[in-house]
Amino acid sequence: MVLDGYRNMPDLIVSQGYIRVIQDIRGMNGSGGAFVLHNNAADASDAYETIDWLSKNVPESNGRIGMIGVSYDGHGTLVALDHPHPALKVVVDIDGTADTWRASGLFNNGAFRQMIMPLTWNLEATRNGSSQFNWNQEDLYDAYLRAGSVGEWGRQHGMDQIGLWRKLSQHPAYDSVWQSQNLVKVLADQPLTVPMMVVHGLWDGDDAYGAMTVYNALKPKDTAGNMVYLTLGPWTHGQESGDGSHTGNIVWDHDTAKWWRFHVLAPFLNHYLKDEPMDVAPVTAFQSGTNEWQRLPSWPAAPATTKLFLQPGLKLGFSATDGGAKTEDYISDPAHPVNFLPRPVHDEFHESWKPWLTSDQRNSAARPDVLTFTTDVLTKPVTIAGEPVVHLTASTSGTDSDWVVKLIDVYPDQTPLNRAMGGYQLGIAMEIFRGRYRESVSEPKPLKANAPLAYRFALPHANHVFLPGHRIMVQVQSSWFPVFDRNPQTFVPNIFFAKPADYVKATQKVVVSGPGQSYIDLPLAR
Repeated sequence: MVLDGYRNMPDLIVSQGYIRVIQDIRGMNGSGGAFVLHNNAADASDAYETIDWLSKNVPESNGRIGMIGVSYDGHGTLVALDHPHPALKVVVDIDGTADTWRASGLFNNGAFRQMIMPLTWNLEATRNGSSQFNWNQEDLYDAYLRAGSVGEWGRQHGMDQIGLWRKLSQHPAYDSVWQSQNLVKVLADQPLTVPMMVVHGLWDGDDAYGAMTVYNALKPKDTAGNMVYLTLGPWTHGQESGDGSHTGNIVWDHDTAKWWRFHVLAPFLNHYLKDEPMDVAPVTAFQSGTNEWQRLPSWPAAPATTKLFLQPGLKLGFSATDGGAKTEDYISDPAHPVNFLPRPVHDEFHESWKPWLTSDQRNSAARPDVLTFTTDVLTKPVTIAGEPVVHLTASTSGTDSDWVVKLIDVYPDQTPLNRAMGGYQLGIAMEIFRGRYRESVSEPKPLKANAPLAYRFALPHANHVFLPGHRIMVQVQSSWFPVFDRNPQTFVPNIFFAKPADYVKATQKVVVSGPGQSYIDLPLAR
């Protein structure tokens, strides 16, 4: 069997003497049947039958089966935990998808990640996934903007023939269709019988919530503390399997992925599959800033209780502002959305795509439709270890709005060891929230125009030290394009099919003083 193929971790497999079996998802590549996204029952049945056959028909095996999966294949490891086969002894879920709507990179707090649309074609245009979507434009910013709405883009590219596309475009809210596919709920209702390791990339730009959703649901059931383990690494989606010496422009002190494979993953697998001793912490976490691995007893390591306030004059600090109500304002224009990467924007197979969350945020800070709040230069380290929570109070002159909040580490103006990093703005935790879901993700409602409204949503987990000499920054904007579709800023029943006249400019006002002052709850480690 070829060992240098798709996410095979050949260094680990060969050195540890494992037999590696790779199975296609039903309906993909050489597998028969029809592909259905997250067909939990069918995928669980296929996993059970495969494990049963392997345990009885591979004489070189000791009869113990382990599963490793990355991304969609991580979902494959999770479905195998639904009434697992007795021969399944250990599972490793790497950046796996779980709750399809929220934790699979399709919708982030209701905003549609439209750059996944070509993938829907790749998955379903042909029965075996052999037809790949081909772009006829170099800059996807132009490609999506010229089409108008997401639905119009789909119509122009013949997406209506794709079942998954029809499902996405007809069910943009977290309705019963998506709720029925919530695998996390299925697993949370069952006893834990198979040890597992959940692996999460701290800069996973494809699915920032899948792995952590699984961990948060299953860890409370681990009453003995020896069934659910967690790794937090400084990686993009699936980078655990390859070179981890850098993430985009951020260079670490060693190959973090290789270190993890041999110091954490190998002993974990060897313990459950070969009875070898294991010294793996309940949580293995990479701390960026110090660039060190930590052995932790639990996660999060700190509660999100320390308030970082947005203040007048685009200041940022740990104390509320005295005085009356004040706002910082900007104009959001859907005709000129904020680009998430410097143009030209390429597709997800381009080298710039995977590490996009680590890209320099000065591209956004220079725009007048992005509010940029900054602390003074830090004189002592600020350490966070958990999930920051946004408490944003803001108004819009429209009846719908997106809010993007970004927690950023600003490097010193000069960095002698790497001059290119001088002043670099590194995103530590960034997320989008679609305003229509302020009250319920399943029942969208229009926003009251020009009324300050409270929005509360979590940013992705972070384990980071803002070092002395650095500054902390928070950016607020109302588009993140074209990775997410544009909000027309006029409430329409379904944004996928918004008309050109629905896209209007809006005045956005963020409350930075007085009642409802906006802040981020930081998980500050003492």
